[in-house]
Amino acid sequence: MKDQQLFDKIDLHLIRVLHTVLTERNVSRAALRLGMYQPAVSAALRRLRDLAGDPLLVRTGTGMVPTPAGLRMIEPAAHILRSAEMMFADARRFDPATARHTFTLAASDYLDPFFLPQLVAHLKAQAPLCGIEIQPLSGESDYHRRLAQGEVDVVIGNWPQPPGDLHLGRLFGDEVVCLVSKNHPAARRGWTVEDWLQAEHIAPTPTHPGARGVIDTHLATLGLSRHISARCPHFSLIPAMVASTLLVLTTGRQFCERFVGALPVAIIPCPVPFPRLMYYQLWHERTHASPAAQWLRDAIKTVASGLRQEAPGADEPPAPRPAAPRRAGRASRAVQHAHIPSVA
Repeated sequence: MKDQQLFDKIDLHLIRVLHTVLTERNVSRAALRLGMYQPAVSAALRRLRDLAGDPLLVRTGTGMVPTPAGLRMIEPAAHILRSAEMMFADARRFDPATARHTFTLAASDYLDPFFLPQLVAHLKAQAPLCGIEIQPLSGESDYHRRLAQGEVDVVIGNWPQPPGDLHLGRLFGDEVVCLVSKNHPAARRGWTVEDWLQAEHIAPTPTHPGARGVIDTHLATLGLSRHISARCPHFSLIPAMVASTLLVLTTGRQFCERFVGALPVAIIPCPVPFPRLMYYQLWHERTHASPAAQWLRDAIKTVASGLRQEAPGADEPPAPRPAAPRRAGRASRAVQHAHIPSVA
């Protein structure tokens, strides 16, 4: 019989019967241990003898004993059974303390700057043997394809309307505020909508020609546009640029709070109402049931929930100065009559 034909006739059940019969050296006891009827075990033993071309187990005056060929099969059969058990057990559980796995994340740099450092620290503390790869998340990257093909395990960012064809987990919401230099006039006296629109703004470099971020997309729905005089592709560097200029950064409070105290900057309310920025983690169906991926998502959620969220203090700069009714311009009227959608 050709090797491939022989292999096709062997299944894991036969290997289990083989190992049990050879170690028990008794068909009746083997049947009890296997939870099978004795005739079924005897039939399986006949198949094994035919496949091996050897009796495997023979009767002597003191009972049944394995043949030399049968003795040689005991340890390989045990190894096959252990390997199968480990293979399926690994598919059903994940032990971070001993796992050797590489986690790959794609993340927006608009996140709280403490989030990724704290996440890496958490992952290395809980899963010390696992590798971590963090990739940028930009409009140029097809994260749908990368998730589907297993190039990344999860993507983390903010979307006004997350894609509906992926699994998602909400991480946190954030209030839209403005970050300015402490020397900015608005830090002392507040501002109107017109003041804010006419100020010099700094914004991220568009991910592709014509792309708009969440701030400018929402302004467009109000029929408004702001004056962007500077752009930078590195979001985490923008606060330092704001600190030494009259530029205005409009983004989430949690991001801005990390730089107050470290830089001469102040957080002030934005005179245009915005929906809260919502941050999510997204993943594909292919990893939805993976124990390792589930553990990663739980770790991400744990770190996100532990981020410090402070309420505005009493010493926060003054609230926006409303425009006087008699001189309210187009911008103020647009804001007054705008319908601000809620973000779940």
